[in-house]
Amino acid sequence: MNRFAALLEALLLTPSRTGKLRLMGEYFATEPDPDRGWALAALTGELSFAEAKPNQVRALAAARVDPELLGWSYDFVGDLAETVSLIWPVAPLTASGASPPVPGLAEIVGNLRRAGRAEVAPLLAPWLDALDPTGRWALIKLVTGSLRIGVSARLAKTALAEWSGVAVDRIEEVWHGLEPPYQRLFDWLEGRRPPPEIGDLPTFSPLMLAQPLEDDDLARLDPVDYLAEWKWDGIRVQLVARAGNKRLYSRSGDDIGAAFPEILAAMPDEVTLDGELLVIRNGEVASFNDLQQRLNRKVPSEKMLRDYPAAIRLYDILRAAGEDLRPLPFAERRRRLEAWHDASGPHAVLDLSPLIPFSTWDELRALRDRARDHGIEGLMLKRADAPYLAGRPKGPWFKWKRGALTIDTVLMYAQRGHGKRSSFYSDFTFGAWDGDALVPVGKAYSGYTDEELRRLDRWVRNNTVRRYGPVREVAPGIVLEIAFDSVHRSTRHRSGVAMRFPRIHRIRWDKPCREADTLEALERLLN
Repeated sequence: MNRFAALLEALLLTPSRTGKLRLMGEYFATEPDPDRGWALAALTGELSFAEAKPNQVRALAAARVDPELLGWSYDFVGDLAETVSLIWPVAPLTASGASPPVPGLAEIVGNLRRAGRAEVAPLLAPWLDALDPTGRWALIKLVTGSLRIGVSARLAKTALAEWSGVAVDRIEEVWHGLEPPYQRLFDWLEGRRPPPEIGDLPTFSPLMLAQPLEDDDLARLDPVDYLAEWKWDGIRVQLVARAGNKRLYSRSGDDIGAAFPEILAAMPDEVTLDGELLVIRNGEVASFNDLQQRLNRKVPSEKMLRDYPAAIRLYDILRAAGEDLRPLPFAERRRRLEAWHDASGPHAVLDLSPLIPFSTWDELRALRDRARDHGIEGLMLKRADAPYLAGRPKGPWFKWKRGALTIDTVLMYAQRGHGKRSSFYSDFTFGAWDGDALVPVGKAYSGYTDEELRRLDRWVRNNTVRRYGPVREVAPGIVLEIAFDSVHRSTRHRSGVAMRFPRIHRIRWDKPCREADTLEALERLLN
């Protein structure tokens, strides 16, 4: 466990991507099985302990130290794992005068996977006694599923690829046919076994992603080389049907099919499709807010299925009848997709994203500028001769999103962040004027520099008027200009509206808070 803890701490404190890759590569090269496999599962989000809850950790700590001291410490530090790891008292030596034995990562994982809820705390207590502060911090992060160390699943797989010399796309292609602690994977990467066979497994294929279109890109691009289509405001998905097995994957490769049974039921056999998951009523695409009602639900109710009907707007076809179509040019894949759709229909929940005819960039710009009127994110430009390449290659695909909306709001509440921001008030709730009262309209965690964060943190501490646990209410005094993509009706905020992708665009230190915008102004922007 100590080496895994050291890895997590080093990853947290290493800002560069290259440094993180090196740290993970060294760990995979030197750590024995199965510990490195369990570490990989944790880093990629494939390891969870449903019976372990943060309140169990807090209760254990409250039994060892003064609960009031724990509460004040947690409020100051802002992170449960860091607080408990530092405040946990040093364990007494054993009867023989030795320190308690330090558990291994495989021992911890094995015991927790078998444990019921009542058994979690008795397991954690002696482990916390045996570990040093870094080990305790890592254990709590592992158990509660909140690593937050700046490592994505893709980055961990990239580290595997760089260490082993096997392409990351090849690793991702077989990923869903493997299970932790990935002994078969490491045997293959170290040359002891042949590559895992995909066979009849409905495995995920890494998606091809687009680069943002910069202002000067159009000047060097020839419109003759590109096809255009709408960028729909849903979530990117992949549908895989192979040997009777059907899966619906998110862009990160998570299986989300259980939440969308109507999609799985409509999928034909032996095909892999790329598209956008949307809520569509009577042929009209609903807002992203409607789609959010369906996301992260394990089993949707009949009412949910009826009120928020899901569908896929198809972009591409990657495999059909056992043939890998990804090496083909996009124009040919599009022709194959249209032919497949015509031959295999009708499809109640699968339709085609239409291509947009155009001759000049000015024609497309005019369409993009009107995209918001139809609830569309913008445009996609795809080279007609481009194969389907995993990742985000520069040049073949561009996303040309509509411009952001902005509104001036007033800072109302602040809460500490996580990880490196756990000592700063960095999560901000802001509001708009409804008469003489402020009503919350959104939250933002990004868009400011480190220096601006330090200044905001000082201002929050000096202008707090009430405290609600880890949250501070502040006096009206700072105007935040918020950029966002759209606004929708929502019951999440008292205002009745919610923003899509809000981020702090500017901090208006100069602007009086009474000059911030009103709720009425925000409601005029509703889709």
